Amino acid sequence: MQSGQISDHGFLADGRSAALVDRFGSVNWWCPGRFDAPSVFGRLLDEGAGHWSIQPEGEFTIERCYLDDTLVLRTVFRTGRGEVALTDALAFEPGARGHDIGMRSPQVLVRSVRSLSGEVPMRVNYRPRFEYGRVTAYLLERDGVLEATAGAARLALRGSVRLHPDDGEATATFTARAGSVHNFSLGYAPTYDAPPPEVPDADRTIDDTVAGWRSWTQQHEYQGCYAEQVRRSALVVQGMTYRPSGAVVASATTSLPEKLGGARNYDYRYVWVRDFTLTLRALWRSACFDEVQRQFAWLGRAMGRISDGPVPIMYGVQGERDLTEHRLDQLAGYRDSQPVLIGNDAWRQRQTDIFGEAMDAAWLMRDKLEPMDPEVYHLLRVLADQAMVDWKLPDAGMWEERGVQHHHVSSKVQCWVALDRAVRFGEQLGGPQDVARWAAARDEVRATVLERGWSDRLQAYTGSLDGDDLDASVLVMPLVGFLRADDPRMVATVRAVEQRLSHDGLLRRWDGDPAGFVICSFWLVGCLALGGQRERAHELFRQLAGRVNDLGLFAEQIDPLTGEQLGNFPQAFSHIGLINAAGQLTDVQDPTERDRGMPPPHFTPTRS
Repeated sequence: MQSGQISDHGFLADGRSAALVDRFGSVNWWCPGRFDAPSVFGRLLDEGAGHWSIQPEGEFTIERCYLDDTLVLRTVFRTGRGEVALTDALAFEPGARGHDIGMRSPQVLVRSVRSLSGEVPMRVNYRPRFEYGRVTAYLLERDGVLEATAGAARLALRGSVRLHPDDGEATATFTARAGSVHNFSLGYAPTYDAPPPEVPDADRTIDDTVAGWRSWTQQHEYQGCYAEQVRRSALVVQGMTYRPSGAVVASATTSLPEKLGGARNYDYRYVWVRDFTLTLRALWRSACFDEVQRQFAWLGRAMGRISDGPVPIMYGVQGERDLTEHRLDQLAGYRDSQPVLIGNDAWRQRQTDIFGEAMDAAWLMRDKLEPMDPEVYHLLRVLADQAMVDWKLPDAGMWEERGVQHHHVSSKVQCWVALDRAVRFGEQLGGPQDVARWAAARDEVRATVLERGWSDRLQAYTGSLDGDDLDASVLVMPLVGFLRADDPRMVATVRAVEQRLSHDGLLRRWDGDPAGFVICSFWLVGCLALGGQRERAHELFRQLAGRVNDLGLFAEQIDPLTGEQLGNFPQAFSHIGLINAAGQLTDVQDPTERDRGMPPPHFTPTRS
C-alpha cells in the first residue's frame, strides 16, 4: 500500500532529477532524465505506479539520516535478529567535484545493504512502471543484468543477489549476516540514440557521490545565524537545481495535495520567475556565488528577446514555455486526492509581480553585470517599461488564482520594485528622460498602494486594492524595501495578519487556506526581525525550523492542527524562506551592515 505521509520520504538528487525514498526502504518516486520527465517509480501517486523496496522481513524499527553534508541517505533497520544499514544515492559523474557536480550525472540510482549485527532476512521487490504507471515493461535477464525496456525508456538493474522476474516485477530474498554487503545499481537511459544504461559498482559510486556533495558544501561557508539549518536547506535547493541549465525547480513532485482529498494538486517541477529573486538571495546568503551567476544567465536565455507581449511567468528547466496541463486519470492520486496533473496551466497567466522579481535579481547582481551585455540591457529596459504600464492591470497574483483576476497589492508592490531598481540603475539603463518616467510611475504606484491598499476597518494592508481581506503576501512590503518594518501601518498589518491568519506559529495565506504556508511563516519572521521584535522573531524561527521532518525537509504547507506536511515535496520555496529569514535575523544583529537592495556579506566564500 502507499506509505503513510508525505514527510515519510527522503530526497535524493543528482543535478538532473530526484528520487523519494520512504522510511520503509521503498523508492516511491523517480523521474530519471530530468525533474519533469515521466516517472518509472510513481507509487507516491498510485499503488500500482511502480516502486523498488528493500527492507527486512517481519517487524522492524528505523532510524535514518543524511550522511554529513550530503543528500546521500542512510536508513538503519533494527529487528529482533539484528541490524542492517541501507544507503541510497543518486550518482554523480565519477570524479565530479565542487561546481561540476550534477553537470553530467549518469542517471544511476545505487543502493547498498550492509549488515551491522546478527542475521536479518531481507526482501527486495522491484516493480518498474513507465509513463506514470501506464506501461509495464518486459523484464529480461542478460549477463547478470535485469533489463526493462518499454517505449522511450529502459532500465538496467545489477545486484549482488539474483532477482527473479515474473509478470512485470522481480523479487529476491537474502540474509544480511554480520559484515556482509549486498549492492544494487539501477541505470536509466533513453531507448534510442543513447548508449545502454550504466550499472556501476555501488560502493565506489556511493563513496564518490559523498565526496562530490562534500566538496560542494566546503565551498559554501555561511557564517550567519542558524548555520546548520541554512546548510541543510542550501543542500536541498542545490538538489532542486537542474545543473545543465542552472534552473531551480519549485519542487521534485507533482500533484501532492494542499488538502487531502482536495483538487488543488499541481505540477511544481518547473521554474517560476516569481521565486527567482528569493532563490538568488537564498543562494547569495548561503555563499553560492557561482549558482547565482548561472541562475541569472538562465533567466536571460529562457526569456529571450521580449517585446510588448506578456512575459511568461514560468518555464521548463531548459527554458521551455509551453507547459500545457494534462490529467493522468490512470492514477488514483496521493491518498485519493485528484486530479493528478502534469504540466501547469499557470504558464498562461498574467502575474505582474514577476517584473519586480526579475529586476530585483538584476539589482542583486549589479556588480556582476558590469559592463552590461546588450541582451541584459534590453531585457531590463523592457521589464521596467512593462511594469510602468502593466501595474494598472489586474492579474492572477502570486497565489495564481485561476479564472479570476484582481488588483493584488503584492503585485503592485513588485511593480514598484521593478521601477525602483530601474531608477537605481540610472544611466546604466536609460537617459534622464527614461529615469524620470520610471521614477514618476514608481511614485504613482507607491501612492496608490498606500492609499487604496489600506483598510481602516482591518487596520491593515489588504490582499487587493480597495479590498477587505487579509493576505499574507503583503508581508513582502518591508522585505523588498517598499515600507519600513517599523512603519506604524506596517506594524499594524503584521499584527493583524498574525492574529487572524496564524495558528501555532503557522501562517495561512488567506482566511480559509486549509494549512499554514511555510514561506509566509518565514516572511513573518523577517518582518518581526526588521521591525525590532528580535526575540519573538528568533522564537518563531526556531519553532518553524523544528517542523521539518526527521531529515530536515519541508513540504509546501503544514496542517497546523495535526502537524502533517502537505503539498509538493520537498519544496524549494520553503527552504528558501528559511535561508532568507536566517539572513534577516543575522542582519539585525548588526544593523549598520544592512543594505535594503542587497544582502550583506555574512559569509566567507571560498573558491575551487
